[in-house]
Amino acid sequence: MIEWTWPWLILLAPLPWLVRRVAPTASSQAPALRAPFYQEWRQLSEAQTSHTGGGAMTPLILLWLMWLLLLTAAARPLWIGEAIELPNSGRDLMMAVDISGSMQIEDMQVRQSLVPRMEAVRQLGADFIGQRTGDRLGLILFGSNAYVQSPLTFDTATVKRFLLEAQIGFAGKETAIGDAIGLAVKRLKDQPAESRVLILLTDGQDTASSVKPLDAAKLAANLGIRIYTIGIGSDALSLPGLFGSSFGSRQINPSAELDEAGLQEIARLTGGQYFRARNPQELATIYQLLDQLEPQEKSSATYRPTQSLSYLPLLLALLLSFLVALQHCWHSIGWHNAARHNPHKES
Repeated sequence: MIEWTWPWLILLAPLPWLVRRVAPTASSQAPALRAPFYQEWRQLSEAQTSHTGGGAMTPLILLWLMWLLLLTAAARPLWIGEAIELPNSGRDLMMAVDISGSMQIEDMQVRQSLVPRMEAVRQLGADFIGQRTGDRLGLILFGSNAYVQSPLTFDTATVKRFLLEAQIGFAGKETAIGDAIGLAVKRLKDQPAESRVLILLTDGQDTASSVKPLDAAKLAANLGIRIYTIGIGSDALSLPGLFGSSFGSRQINPSAELDEAGLQEIARLTGGQYFRARNPQELATIYQLLDQLEPQEKSSATYRPTQSLSYLPLLLALLLSFLVALQHCWHSIGWHNAARHNPHKES
């Protein structure tokens, strides 16, 4: 279906004819000019008229068509497509992901090899985002500083791509959990959503925030924002001994810096939950639990896609202008040919 934004502009179609009819004819006094070759000029003019007389109306018709096409484009025709139904849960969900230096520790077991924590977060987080149709998602990345990588949007594909492209250390080597919560609260507090959720994923403790994490959590609780916290990192990692052998090998806890007590308190204050992800399998299970704790509602919304068609009459007008220019050039060539066939005669 085609709709017009300003259909009344079509009423201007007879405007050039009205201007020609109503406007007074321009009067000018011929200058006193002595033309010694007047008769030769007159012969050339008559030759040009006889050469182009058959097509005199063609430029006028083309100009009228160009005028009508320009009016059509100015009226802004729009193609309105069929209604498309979209799922719409009304939920605003922010993800805050730690990209500090410790996220490069390789303690996440995938098959027979260890991968960095960030790699597991990217892949499983992207899968989780891809399943959240109907929610508005946003992404916050934090290290020494927190910043919004993606504002709240229904475009989950873009949020997913931003998470997959997140690089360790881009926000600094330290961890600003409080600032990440505060930034999420700032983005969520003015949203008219019935359910506002923050998923905070980190492997450490707050070392760089200007706002204490618990103070930010209390503010979130007052605004009805639930925070689910996830502590990531293995509890045990075996370091090889001398020359990679078992001799001298030792066990360490790569998650010794993880502030589990603080993350648990943040979740408790806001009505959320704390989860512990020691490996990719546990992280995947946590995302499944989050789907159950924050189920997608079944309401839907519809929209009709629109596409502007103004470019079509504009393109046709441009092509017609080329035709007028070509015709003018053709007539000019004919005029010069006529000039060669009427050489100057001695009087």
